[in-house]
Amino acid sequence: MRPVRFNTKVKMVEMPEGSMGEGYFTTSFDKVIGLARKNSLWPLPFATSCCGIEFMATMGSHYDIARFGSERLGFTPRQCDLLMVMGTIAKKMGPVLREVYLQMAEPRWVLAVGACASSGGIFDTYSVLQGIDQIIPVDVYVPGCPPRPEGILDGLMRVQDLVGKESLRRRNSERYQQLMNEYGIL
Repeated sequence: MRPVRFNTKVKMVEMPEGSMGEGYFTTSFDKVIGLARKNSLWPLPFATSCCGIEFMATMGSHYDIARFGSERLGFTPRQCDLLMVMGTIAKKMGPVLREVYLQMAEPRWVLAVGACASSGGIFDTYSVLQGIDQIIPVDVYVPGCPPRPEGILDGLMRVQDLVGKESLRRRNSERYQQLMNEYGIL
């Protein structure tokens, strides 16, 4: 393997659509903000079981989640914008997860990692929440039991695609307000 300084396969972030000329570049404010948000997500891991171990592997040097702009993991909801729920969520833990979600500032996104967070997994019992989308809205689901680190990275990239294309006015739209009202979030 060649050293990094000779690596010619480095891919740069593509510029948003805009007009270009001699010494200037113009684009819309939405696209610039989307590009900045997309490449600087601050994830909040909410790991309860085996999917959390896979997430730890994703953070390691072999997979390196930092190369996607998500190296700054936060453990306080007030400073994060991506909630990554990994593992089994008991019904008693549901209100805690909801409170963590509500403490996050807008805009915020949710990634459900693994079968348990997505649908309850193999635990079809009275005490396990059958998917976190019963209490908070989910943007991207990562399948698997537990999912491989590549799957978690793919889910992160799907969230980045959503973030980069999201309009600044979406959160003020009537449809978004209706979604929040359905979850009882005012």
